[in-house]
Amino acid sequence: MKSLANAGLFADFCGHYIEPKMHKQKPTFRDRLISCVHSALPQGMKTAFWLLKLTIPISFAVFLLDFFGVLNVIAGWVAPFFKLIGLSGQASIVLITSFFTNIYSVIAVMTTLGIGMREGTILAVMCLISHAMIVETAIQKRTGSTPWRMIAVRLSASFMAAVLLNFILPEEAITETKNVLHSGGDFIPALTGWLSAMLVTTIKIIVLVNLLLILQKILNEFGVIKWILWPFKPLLKVMGLPSSTGFLWIVANTLGLGYGGAIMINESEEGRLTKEDADILNHHIAISHSQLEDPLLFVSIGYSYGILVWPRILLAIVFVWVRRIEIWLKNRTA
Repeated sequence: MKSLANAGLFADFCGHYIEPKMHKQKPTFRDRLISCVHSALPQGMKTAFWLLKLTIPISFAVFLLDFFGVLNVIAGWVAPFFKLIGLSGQASIVLITSFFTNIYSVIAVMTTLGIGMREGTILAVMCLISHAMIVETAIQKRTGSTPWRMIAVRLSASFMAAVLLNFILPEEAITETKNVLHSGGDFIPALTGWLSAMLVTTIKIIVLVNLLLILQKILNEFGVIKWILWPFKPLLKVMGLPSSTGFLWIVANTLGLGYGGAIMINESEEGRLTKEDADILNHHIAISHSQLEDPLLFVSIGYSYGILVWPRILLAIVFVWVRRIEIWLKNRTA
């Protein structure tokens, strides 16, 4: 009887102390993946809706300016200045359009303008630097940079690239162009076209932003990011970028500033990216971002990929080092 009692006590001991410990197992691979998805989706939807609150009103305002011919009037005002950098007056319509919209809209205008290869190359590089400026500047503001400074960086880099290319590209006669914006006409069909395009954009933003944040969570969870970044560390040093910005630099250069900005916002809010490092990165990706999809759109209509990419990379490196020197001088004075 005594031995049975002792056995009962031993069983109670195992039940209260040993079994719970045995149940405390490490999360499985599947559990970790599910956890990444669950933590990323709320942040992804929040960021996606924030982007849409910026994108939709701005896009609609541009649609109205386009439809009622306001962009044509603005283009007429700035045309004399554009002729100084080897561009026709109508080229200003393309650049102004790019300030508010994406590269797809830019190419839609350019392909019907009859612009020559030389002028088109200069315009393409300018638009690749300065497109979607309002939305992307708002993203950069939220990650630690001054909005007016980012606008100044993009505009100055855009025109510096134009001056450089106007100097080195072979001469070519400037062809006459025609107005191709949608001024006038039937409002309802034009509005329907805008709504259709905006629906596609909305779906794209929601899906890509959430997928990017899920991917980032998974890479962080399993420690993959450090292995992805390892080959790029020497390049980051040459470009003057902090090592903490490596993954964000890859995302911005492959998928663009808008979607890369979603991850930057998340990194900043979670304290893994300081405002100083984000500001340095912003000076680079403001000029050099989306180096795959956007240039390839221009390549598809006959432009050279190298000329579209390298001026932006070189200018981005220059602007980052100028910013670093500025910070160093301020700290030294202080």
